Amino acid sequence: MTEDRCIPVKLYHSVDELPGALRHGAVAIGKFDGVHWGHVRIIERLLAMSRSMRAPALVFTFDPPPEKILRADRAGAPLCWIERKARLLAELGVDAVVAYPTNEEFLRTKARVFFEETLRRRLDARAIVEGPDFCFGHDRLGTVEQLRRFCQEAGVALEVVDRVEIKGRTVSSSRIRSLVAAGQVDDARKLLGRPHRIRGRVVRGAGRGMKLGFPTANLEHIDTLLPGEGVYATRALLDNDSYPAAVSIGDNSTFGETGLKVEAYLIDFAGTLYDRTVELDFLARLRDINRFDSVEALVAQMGRDVAAVRRIVQ
Repeated sequence: MTEDRCIPVKLYHSVDELPGALRHGAVAIGKFDGVHWGHVRIIERLLAMSRSMRAPALVFTFDPPPEKILRADRAGAPLCWIERKARLLAELGVDAVVAYPTNEEFLRTKARVFFEETLRRRLDARAIVEGPDFCFGHDRLGTVEQLRRFCQEAGVALEVVDRVEIKGRTVSSSRIRSLVAAGQVDDARKLLGRPHRIRGRVVRGAGRGMKLGFPTANLEHIDTLLPGEGVYATRALLDNDSYPAAVSIGDNSTFGETGLKVEAYLIDFAGTLYDRTVELDFLARLRDINRFDSVEALVAQMGRDVAAVRRIVQ
């Protein structure tokens, strides 16, 4: 699966913003978190249906995800932010993405009302493509079978796409999140079709890395799921350039500091990073976070980490 090609992204935050030329087509509804191989199959069928009708292909998703409102205290971070999601979908060939502004009122909408008001009246959908576990409407009471009945009554085509399995296990966003949280970024990449990516803004730290010969960027304001604690080989993206980067996620116990930190050493980068946004693609986990008995031992290990990153990041 490729990405980051310069493809225009048509992202709308309201159905009312959607031009008439992007209505009357095929629609897929869902969170599409991560835009993984299972989502790719849905989009492939969406595009096939839209081509057969000579009509646009539209994805209807949610911003924020419903669980952020329904279970704010338990909702985990998503796999990707909304602009990246839209870009990934555009790269697959989708004509436009509607990121509907989710709120409590919207989540109380009954399944029948959502179908009639949003899908039929406002989007004028002529075809719908979904996965087998699709649920919609208040309390997720709308099932695929209900959707099939609604579509038959309204003369709307419906295609339900089979699950995608890799090595006998279903590809799902929840499974990918579990892998990422466990630090198994290589396994997550196989299900995503690309490396897991985070982004963060560089803030000032203690400046200790500069003194050690490895100036690190401290990332905060990260809005996607962090891999589990450890040291990773990553590719850092900064504006239009990329750099191999060694990334530490965890505490700084060697210096008696506690609390989770994300520190990235961009290899071969020269310049200032403060207040800039850096994106990181996680390629491999190198090791655990360790407490070193001396600064010299830490520096030696950091040198080995950098050498490993150079070998991995091409």
